Amino acid sequence: MSRRLWHPAVILLLIPLLYPIVWLAFASFKSGSEIVQSLALLPEEWILDNYRALGDDLAGVSAGRFFVNSTIVAASCAIANVASCSLAAYAFARLRFRLRAPLFAFTLATIMLPVHIVTIPQYSLFQKLGMVDTFWPLILPKLLATDAFFIFLMVQFMRTIPRELDEAARLDGCGSIRIFGSVVLPLIRPALVTTAIFTFIWTWNDFFTQLIYLSSPEKLTLPLALRLFIDTTDYNAFGPMLALSALAIVPILLFFAAFQRLLVEGFATSGLKG
Repeated sequence: MSRRLWHPAVILLLIPLLYPIVWLAFASFKSGSEIVQSLALLPEEWILDNYRALGDDLAGVSAGRFFVNSTIVAASCAIANVASCSLAAYAFARLRFRLRAPLFAFTLATIMLPVHIVTIPQYSLFQKLGMVDTFWPLILPKLLATDAFFIFLMVQFMRTIPRELDEAARLDGCGSIRIFGSVVLPLIRPALVTTAIFTFIWTWNDFFTQLIYLSSPEKLTLPLALRLFIDTTDYNAFGPMLALSALAIVPILLFFAAFQRLLVEGFATSGLKG
């Protein structure tokens, strides 16, 4: 009986959370004037002109180019973050070296550091390196294991792996790198997928960092491309903007749905539950 009540209660709680997405999907089929003037959820007249308008160039660049740019940046950041954070986590969880505990504590302390504090120094550095208005300032920091949350996630996951596996591998002649690649990585796949999913989603939706480093129209990502619609005073621009917003959500939903099981498993077995 409790389960019969539980599911309807959860559905009721989801309605306020899902309503903005549902409204966005329906509004993308409305005219610009109806979007501004009408409060109804369903369109009075279903039109496809908003999606057809995306075939036209925006600031001289097609909408497909914005999707390609976002995919390149988000996928590269996800791969780089998984590689760097897993190496750092392996060092903290399995290797013995001096100052390991203080360094790990310092790494976790960076979680409390606001990103705005390092924005100006980072921008000055990349400007001197001639990397502004390229994708490199968005990708290179991910290669340096700067996301302490994911390091902590993987460390907690690795601590659940018996050390006897490492000792058995060393008896077979494996070194630390071989143990990491052949023993540890296959066993922490849920944590790797969790890191990849969140990095991909956060980078895909990132606006602030991309706004700072990207300026050329042909290099803009989807969040910055949506900003271009704000420069117009024509109501008709709201329709294509919402259509592009609806399409921008689709890759995230598919990415999450494909790896949902591993994502839940990663949180359930990483020690974050207490």
